[in-house]
Amino acid sequence: MSRRYAFRVAEGPADREACFAVRKDVFVAEQGVPEDIEYDTHDAGAVHVLAVAEDGTPLGTARLLHGAAAASKNGGDPAVGSLGRLAVTREARGLGVGAALVRAIEGAARDQGLAAVDLHAQTHALGFYERLGYEAYGPEFPDAGMPHRAMRRAL
Repeated sequence: MSRRYAFRVAEGPADREACFAVRKDVFVAEQGVPEDIEYDTHDAGAVHVLAVAEDGTPLGTARLLHGAAAASKNGGDPAVGSLGRLAVTREARGLGVGAALVRAIEGAARDQGLAAVDLHAQTHALGFYERLGYEAYGPEFPDAGMPHRAMRRAL
């Protein structure tokens, strides 16, 4: 696979469906997350970022919650965005797509005037986020049947 890809904020139904298709492949099919909890009411108001190959094939996605939706996830701070649903297709792993998606979400958070980004990382991914400047805090907790930790990075 080519190492060339582009990112964009998902605009319109086709981009959103591409984001949801990547999430379904990664979270539902690969990781066994029940489909009825993968998609939630926050999707409608979230900023979704989509990574695509040169030929338009979706490679990855992530979403940013802000305002009240983010505050409901991060302990009540409306100045902190919530990065979530970061998913990269099996074929695109190892190409830097995940790290680039995190940086794209951080850019979107800055555009929203946010001071920091929070996330709930699967524990096997802690090192990935630590390399990007995130720090874990609080105890481990289950989410969708998998162990997670809260992490934050100031912008």
